[in-house]
Amino acid sequence: MPELLSLLASANTQSRVNAEALRDCCLSLTGASESFPFGPEVSVFKVSGKMFALSILDQVPLRISLKCEPELAEQLRATHPAVLPGYHLNKRHWNTVIIDGTLTDQMIRDMIEDSYDLVVSKLPRAQQQALDRPPDP
Repeated sequence: MPELLSLLASANTQSRVNAEALRDCCLSLTGASESFPFGPEVSVFKVSGKMFALSILDQVPLRISLKCEPELAEQLRATHPAVLPGYHLNKRHWNTVIIDGTLTDQMIRDMIEDSYDLVVSKLPRAQQQALDRPPDP
């Protein structure tokens, strides 16, 4: 479980992530797009039509909901008060992360990338290859 160790170890300095940086991070991932299926205030980030993140980018404090492996999701929640069960989402597979300065920028980026990777890993082989990602064995 190296990803858990990396996430837990990186939670030692404050975050400076803002809404623009959050959007930029999500959209920097190959094939990522932003849409607004739940209204103009809720940014939904998808890859190949599958959601990997959502956020109300003008909310204070800023929050982002991210997909997560169930075991890791529980461990992150137990370790970090800013990581909560996914708001209005399947709480087994989603966390809502409050960006309140208690998590590092790198930890937030890692959780976004892990969410994206989790979604991509479940895509059909052809879609993974179109994203220049090797399919899971």
